Amino acid sequence: MAPRTELAALHRRFAATPSPPPPLLSGYAALFGEIDLAGDRIERGAFSASLLHRQPGDVRMLWQHDPARPIGRWQRIVEDEVGLFVLGRFALGTQAGREAAGLAAAGAIDGLSIGFRTRLARRAAAGARRRLVTIDLWEISLVTFPMQQRARLTLVAEPAA
Repeated sequence: MAPRTELAALHRRFAATPSPPPPLLSGYAALFGEIDLAGDRIERGAFSASLLHRQPGDVRMLWQHDPARPIGRWQRIVEDEVGLFVLGRFALGTQAGREAAGLAAAGAIDGLSIGFRTRLARRAAAGARRRLVTIDLWEISLVTFPMQQRARLTLVAEPAA
């Protein structure tokens, strides 16, 4: 009699574990000299007084300007020759932060928009309604449709090792 070989089927279930979205984001929240959809133009240096009195973490990172939907924290906010450059970190420990990071990483949302109080504005010529000279910056949001068309995320990434 020949030896009998039995083969047992091996069944393993593997659950797909999605990798978390990248936590870092950066881009320009406002650009100097650009006329926005409301007809305003932000002047170079408009944020300087506000940034002297407010740390980056004090400027809220919101979803679509909704104060009930914080999605992270700004780590760096600086004026450069182009505009208001921002670097922040999504709050991946929250549902809203994970959703925002996932949408940004997928390229589904890439707009940035500022929430502010105008401290000093001047009447503008040549196309703009007002020139915003001094702005009190309150929040910077990820938005679907930014008032400044070129205010966009430029990077969504993992932190450098």
